[in-house]
Amino acid sequence: MTTPPVALLSVYDKTGITELARGLHELGWRLVSSGGTAKVVAEAGIAVVDVAELTGVPAILGHRVVTLHPKIHGGLLADLDDPSHVADLERYAIEPFGLVVSNLYPFGAHPGIETIDVGGPAMVRAAAKNHAHVGVIVDPSDYAVVLQELRADGAMSATTRRALARKAFAHTAAYDAAIVQWLDATDPGGAAVLPSTLHLALERAQELRYGENPHQRGARYRSIGARSWWDDAVQHGGKELSYLNVFDTEAAWRLVHRLGERPAAVVVKHANPCGVAVAADVTDAYRAAHACDPVSAFGGIVALNRPVPTELAEALAPVFTEVVVAPSFSAGALDVLAAKKNLRVLSAPPPAAPALDMRTVDGGLLVQEADRVSSDRAAWTVVTRAVPTDAQWRDLELAWVVCAAVSSNAIVLAVDGQAIGIGAGQQNRVDSARIASAKAAGRAVGGVCASDAYFPFRDGLDVLAAAGVTAVVQPGGSIRDPEVIAAADEHGIAMVLTGERHFRH
Repeated sequence: MTTPPVALLSVYDKTGITELARGLHELGWRLVSSGGTAKVVAEAGIAVVDVAELTGVPAILGHRVVTLHPKIHGGLLADLDDPSHVADLERYAIEPFGLVVSNLYPFGAHPGIETIDVGGPAMVRAAAKNHAHVGVIVDPSDYAVVLQELRADGAMSATTRRALARKAFAHTAAYDAAIVQWLDATDPGGAAVLPSTLHLALERAQELRYGENPHQRGARYRSIGARSWWDDAVQHGGKELSYLNVFDTEAAWRLVHRLGERPAAVVVKHANPCGVAVAADVTDAYRAAHACDPVSAFGGIVALNRPVPTELAEALAPVFTEVVVAPSFSAGALDVLAAKKNLRVLSAPPPAAPALDMRTVDGGLLVQEADRVSSDRAAWTVVTRAVPTDAQWRDLELAWVVCAAVSSNAIVLAVDGQAIGIGAGQQNRVDSARIASAKAAGRAVGGVCASDAYFPFRDGLDVLAAAGVTAVVQPGGSIRDPEVIAAADEHGIAMVLTGERHFRH
């Protein structure tokens, strides 16, 4: 109906808006704009009509009401294929819009009542609903694309309008999700750990080489408006990451940052640590971690909590490794690792602690608080005649932290700051004890053990005693605790109860 076409510009982020306005003006579009946007466009020497002039009503209520008017929303929502809509436009002298450009108050950066946008989302949703006739742009990165199409074809295609509408609805959905999360976090009655509803807004941040298996596609998504250590990680070499590379690297990177202030190394395979050690030097820590289970370390992920020197890179290079992640690498280390063409080398900042842990189930998600692992010996109770030595206490604390990162049922054996046997993912605890003891291969003599949950019978403890374990940390809580404690006394083993289990499935 309208000649020339009309564009409505109303943006908080004014990046690129004058260039877009000039391009539209040169293509013969009339421009309508509000407040600050109108001022910026006019100052650039581009003809523009202020929204207040179009509606006959100035901005009111401290700028809370600007574009909420039939002259605006009638022009956005009119179905030009419906004669009754066209008649309404004529009756009320409303011009339809062909394009709306709007982005919203920066609620994510500055949350508060006055940064909850109302008019912006209303315009965006109206235009997106009516995308058969109206284009809507919420992202300045799309300005050039739309201008290019308008210059080439004289109009936006239905495909483009639909794609822009989807992006617009995703934009307002993420905006509303951020507001809900803020309201939950600032609830004067105390924010619920598990609120009555969850509103997740995620954007694809990284396409992966493939999913869990090569026939599956995979991608990493992140919460809109947030960053993770993955977004700031730098890949120095190697192939693109796969789903399992990301999954296992996340497990390794989190665990190595739970091990305290000493230089530490973690080797992970299939999301389970197969080597962990702390030492006075990060190279020694890596060698000790690898020595825990060299067979399982083949094709694993290595995480280190110190810059990687050339010496460590030379120790790692002969071992087939999928990913190595550390805070940084020396130039010599990068030269050594660059020769491994398939090795992904990542430097990265520390991970943040997640608030919730989520897994898919039919029809939704299974959600829980993220596990928090304490190794505060002051909160633990010695229940045997034997009491751990200072060296054993240090190893018990290490084994306990590692055990919480191992799939249940989990048994971890450690000695002198080094895990030397890990039993993971078994349906019964005694099998995990046998596996850990077998992997220790005689090295558990004088060492310690951590169990992620209580011993239901004494048989698991008997296996550990046969391997030479002299101190055990476990949650306790079994009806057979007295029997298990008696077995520990029988074997001369010091036993410590934490009162808290750490199942991981």
